[in-house]
Amino acid sequence: METADDLEIFLIATPGLEAPLCAEALERGFAQARTVKGGVVCHGGWPEVWRANLELRGANKVLVRLGSFPAVHLAQLDKRARKFPWARYLRADVPVKVEASSRKSRIYHAGAARQRIERAISESLGAPISSEGTIRVLLRIEKDICTLSVDSSGEPLHKRGHKPAVAKAPMRETMAAMFLRECGFDGTEPVLDPMCGSGTFVIEAAEIALGLPPGRSRSFAFEKLAKFDHALWHNMQLGANAHETQLIFRGSDRNAGAIEASIANADEAGIGHVTRFQQYSVSDIKPPEGSTGLVIVNPPYGARIGDEKRLRSLYGSLGNVLIKRFKGWRVGIVTTTPGLARATRLPLLPPGPIVDHGGTKIRLYRTGPLE
Repeated sequence: METADDLEIFLIATPGLEAPLCAEALERGFAQARTVKGGVVCHGGWPEVWRANLELRGANKVLVRLGSFPAVHLAQLDKRARKFPWARYLRADVPVKVEASSRKSRIYHAGAARQRIERAISESLGAPISSEGTIRVLLRIEKDICTLSVDSSGEPLHKRGHKPAVAKAPMRETMAAMFLRECGFDGTEPVLDPMCGSGTFVIEAAEIALGLPPGRSRSFAFEKLAKFDHALWHNMQLGANAHETQLIFRGSDRNAGAIEASIANADEAGIGHVTRFQQYSVSDIKPPEGSTGLVIVNPPYGARIGDEKRLRSLYGSLGNVLIKRFKGWRVGIVTTTPGLARATRLPLLPPGPIVDHGGTKIRLYRTGPLE
């Protein structure tokens, strides 16, 4: 069993973005962070769990492994679940939701396994079981080993808590942050998104430059766990290392509604003073005065056959404007097919890994500084 100081912490990544999440975790001082399938594993006490939720831009969830034991039939699972020290982690007054999965195990009925865990929690701890429970306890049975974890995040972490307005086909904040990282962005150069939608890339870039933690505006499930220390958490929130920037982060879009949404979102995030959003078509964009930086864009992909041909001219005109006007700037384009990326005629570097964006397979295509 792990001690309170050496919990196994599992950071769930967007499939394909495990490597940049691991780099971020190491940079933020999470001990022994390493990539595994589906995410990143690191170790630490409960304060590290809270800090991961507060600070990490690329994690979708932070799970904490509570313990594991072998079980080959339901009676054995039942007995071990009743002996498990639930009171060390859960509160008797907070509703719990249990989820179970099983593979390559003699206990193959996940529903029956879930019921055993639910009964153990309700009878030994007295906590109510509810499908709407505040706390999610996860049972994974693999090769007859039962592993129990708790979801410390609650709502997925891309829900930053300060983004009321969403445009269609939004880029999740966690993905946007990792694509910015993959483009080499560290907060010290301007960013421009010429098809900004609801402003996700621009807002994430501005927050990175200002040192604002992504979880500053929201609450988390861990606040309802047995080990929660209000005073320590409050100090952690206050200690977040914000700083000033002289840079301005810009977005444009031909859609007036997108610009309104972006401005509202930036104001809600408290970064309106370092962002500018304007209604422009792609053909009208120009580099701002001052230093060169990064143009990052998530253009439409088109889901239907035949869309690609129509979209190639849009990608072509985007590439044309960037090559003509944005000398010295780097470009990052997130799209679905090499054909669309190549239609820009930009000098592309080898593409990034395939990333799962809600069932659509996308990749980041980058350039070095344009000549």
